[in-house]
Amino acid sequence: MDAFTSADHVRRLTGTWLEAAGLRPRETPSRRIHAQPGFELRRYGGAADDGPAILLLPAPIKRAYIWDLAPRVSVVRRCLERRLRVYLLRWREHGELGLADYVDRLLADAVSAIEADSAGGRPVIAGHSLGGTLGALFAAAHPERVRGLVLLEAPLRFGPDGAGAFGPKVAAAARTQSATRLSSMVPGTWLGLAATMAAPDAFVWDRWVDQMASAWDPERLVLHYRVVRWMLDERPLSRRLFDDVVELLYREDRFMRGTLTLGGQEVRPGRVTAPILAVVDPRSRVVPRASVRPFLDAAGTLDTTLLEYGGDTGVALQHLGVLVGPIAHRRLWPQILDWVVRLS
Repeated sequence: MDAFTSADHVRRLTGTWLEAAGLRPRETPSRRIHAQPGFELRRYGGAADDGPAILLLPAPIKRAYIWDLAPRVSVVRRCLERRLRVYLLRWREHGELGLADYVDRLLADAVSAIEADSAGGRPVIAGHSLGGTLGALFAAAHPERVRGLVLLEAPLRFGPDGAGAFGPKVAAAARTQSATRLSSMVPGTWLGLAATMAAPDAFVWDRWVDQMASAWDPERLVLHYRVVRWMLDERPLSRRLFDDVVELLYREDRFMRGTLTLGGQEVRPGRVTAPILAVVDPRSRVVPRASVRPFLDAAGTLDTTLLEYGGDTGVALQHLGVLVGPIAHRRLWPQILDWVVRLS
């Protein structure tokens, strides 16, 4: 693990070199409205924004600015254009937090801060990848505190039949504690290597194909390398959270089986009563349709929408295209935000 921690530092240093070459993120001005061990919460826009509050929820392993990478491919800016009250959660490193802490305490505190800042308005939660998983778990634990749920390539059904390329690999692997017991944090490089071994086509081959496809379009090529710069910004993950996600979700699929308990609260799909919009890439082996559709069918609401996204050029990893793809911003995000505005 020490070697992988050193690799994290080297990757971040490489990222600073790319920034020096002009590839730094071009983020929208924001202000911090809340901070505590584990996360900080940023607010965008001002008093003129009178739409529903929306909480943008990244996966814990990566930096949050992928939601606000550059003006033309910024989810934050698309939301502001629709006058939403926009909040972005930025995870902070913390080695003592497990799945129950993230869902039942950190997200609950973030939503409380949003409710205080927006005069009691419940937020729509929009989460990507594992961030969407955490958002769905929160919506099941506290259904009364969520206005709506947007799931962007977020896995919900796990086990060998639902978790794409990862399910069979996790089922056949040793218990995670055999690898993580000596450290309170799991290095980002170690997690990236594990993902690459499980789905090399998605995390290696697709990246090189995207680079070649972008080579003749300077704008797409710059976007590709902005995403690569973000990918180098590895952050370690709490060992407890990693163990819980792998064992309770990926290996045992407790959420979909209705046997997951967090903070003394039963957490299952049928408790999610907020309207749900989910986006899937039908080609994906990382988060296939089989990892999302069963959750929508089992949810405690009939107001569910499933949209498909077919990928883009210049996004480095297709799994990120829903956030940074020019086609996604031109065609998909107007549909998502129309749905969000309807909830007001």
